[in-house]
Amino acid sequence: MHFAGIQLLAFAACVHAHGYLTSPMSRTGLNAKNGNDSCPECTILEPVTAWPDLDSAHVGHSGPCGYNARVSTDYNQPGSVWGRETVATYNPGDIINVQWCVDHNGDHGGMFTYRICQDQDLVNKFLDSGYLPTDTEKQAAEDCFEVGTLPCTDVNGQSCDYSPDCSEGQACWRNDWFTCKGFQDSKCQGVDNAPLNSCYTTIAGGYTVTKRIKIPNYVSNHTLLSFKWNSFQTPQVYLSCADIAISGSATGPVSSAVSAPASTTLATMASTSTSGVGGCATPVAKVAVTFTEKVKTQFGQTIKIAGSIPELGNWDPSAAPALDASKYTDANPQWTTTVTLPAKTSFEFKFIKVESNGAISWESGDNRKYTAATGCESAASVSAEWK
Repeated sequence: MHFAGIQLLAFAACVHAHGYLTSPMSRTGLNAKNGNDSCPECTILEPVTAWPDLDSAHVGHSGPCGYNARVSTDYNQPGSVWGRETVATYNPGDIINVQWCVDHNGDHGGMFTYRICQDQDLVNKFLDSGYLPTDTEKQAAEDCFEVGTLPCTDVNGQSCDYSPDCSEGQACWRNDWFTCKGFQDSKCQGVDNAPLNSCYTTIAGGYTVTKRIKIPNYVSNHTLLSFKWNSFQTPQVYLSCADIAISGSATGPVSSAVSAPASTTLATMASTSTSGVGGCATPVAKVAVTFTEKVKTQFGQTIKIAGSIPELGNWDPSAAPALDASKYTDANPQWTTTVTLPAKTSFEFKFIKVESNGAISWESGDNRKYTAATGCESAASVSAEWK
């Protein structure tokens, strides 16, 4: 996608921090995937007081789902290819991986959060393709989302730090939000230490930023997960929403009956589980499965895991989790990621290689298959080599 020179000049002054929600895939990301948003990372609210009071900015026209002035698109109202259907289904109490993408040319640090508004009547105004919420309704929804912040501290074992760019006593001194690394350090891209182009942006390539949240005890056939990122260096806030469902059943996330592309073949893998042998009084409900793939890569390439369940993107490469190459060496070229799944979840998957230009290569062979075991152990590991 390209801009005319005059458009680039017009927007040159406002190219600062950039980012958008990618897992579950946001309305912004879906619109970009369909070629209708030439800069999904540019959905921005500015100039506003973004720091140190993280909740002081009034969203106004941007609303809790964001407005992209570059393409004159208001994501608070469903469009033709986004917002009309849910992209993922979860259960109350699920611990899920969430991920957003920060642009390489605009990582200005700060803090970010995920929220769910439990006022369904208010949220319904943002699910009606024939209705654009007013600015007053947008602010009311934003206030509701602030109340529905999904704290970092709700997830056991997750590190919930205070921002190194904030001082005790300031409004930003809170660890219910997630923090990026210090601005003089590695900023937001330092959260995952992911390679460049591990996610898609149109300006300079992106880095994934991954955390975990707990779905609240709330049921909705269609609601919104709102992402909010307050930039530290610049007076900017980024907002985007994903359409999700929260099911009342206790059987785990709903898997979509989607197959991998017919033109690709997948590899069978060898797996090992750390689940213990023997019974226990209370088997675990969740299993943190660590996937390790050994594959030689070149600079700019990224490895992802795509599969038949929402946590693996429902076979959608753009929604598939990226693996981390922090332990990669020439002698041991391993990529890893950890995905938390309900016990007994059975699924198919495969690893994919993403080039710096976005081109995708799938493994050869049959689909890999795996079932998250049930037992006393809350962790398991899966090891494989590229086929």
